[in-house]
Amino acid sequence: MKKITKAIFPVAGFGTRFLPATKAQPKEMLPIVDKPVIQYLVEEAVKAGIEEITFVTGRGKRAIEDHFDYSFELEKTLVEKNKLDLLKKVKAIDALAKFSYVRQPIPKGDGHAVNCAAHLFNDDESVLIMFGDTLYDAEISPVTQVMDVYEKYGATVIGLAEVEHSLVSQFGVIGGEDLGNGVYKITKFIEKPALVDAPSNLVQVGINIITPDVFKTLSGMESGKSGEIRLADAFDQMLENGLPLYGKKLEGEWLDTGNKFNFIKATLKFGLKDPEIKDDLKKLINELGD
Repeated sequence: MKKITKAIFPVAGFGTRFLPATKAQPKEMLPIVDKPVIQYLVEEAVKAGIEEITFVTGRGKRAIEDHFDYSFELEKTLVEKNKLDLLKKVKAIDALAKFSYVRQPIPKGDGHAVNCAAHLFNDDESVLIMFGDTLYDAEISPVTQVMDVYEKYGATVIGLAEVEHSLVSQFGVIGGEDLGNGVYKITKFIEKPALVDAPSNLVQVGINIITPDVFKTLSGMESGKSGEIRLADAFDQMLENGLPLYGKKLEGEWLDTGNKFNFIKATLKFGLKDPEIKDDLKKLINELGD
């Protein structure tokens, strides 16, 4: 089995929950302390062995390309001002991985976005898919966790988290056989089910390993149940065709930065780990709690 070294990051969404902040900048570039969300995710992927990353972008996403590109003017200025610590941080960004960019011309769903990059991969190649708001606070990289399951079973793996039952209708929900150690053999996948139809409270979080079977399934789809081409539809179709699908309940705390509350929560959590501001932040939190 080939080691997974490539990833696709679908980042073409509009980020409407954060308007007007996202009117002129991608939601993935909103900062958590001093780094944009997308950089945390790239660093997680690289830490797990990813060497090449393809961003599937849309209109208004140029800032992501610029962020992971070499910036001569900025680096020259930092050298002239002797800000060498900052220079080191900036130089490390474009060296994280090999980056490429593909446009999703029309917003036709996350599965369509993934398939826009399919031509960049070999027919026998499995790939990491990581969505731009799936931040984790975890000792073991969530990417490593799904990779470990893939290496054992050689099939598509969906990263999972438990949510309150009242929230399952907001997510893709799985049902299946518990194999132990947080691993599930998935037998059912339902996108945004009614509460009474949800097979569990285990939902996909946006960190997946997909096999070539997923690309083949997506390429044959003209539309899904919602009218868009979604990964959820591909997973459902694969199960109907008897193809294996596994899930891994990820260890650590899922900080879904796609909504405002969790974005602020993530900022506080990562701020409390930052040596420069953690003491002042603790003091402020204590003062606000009085």
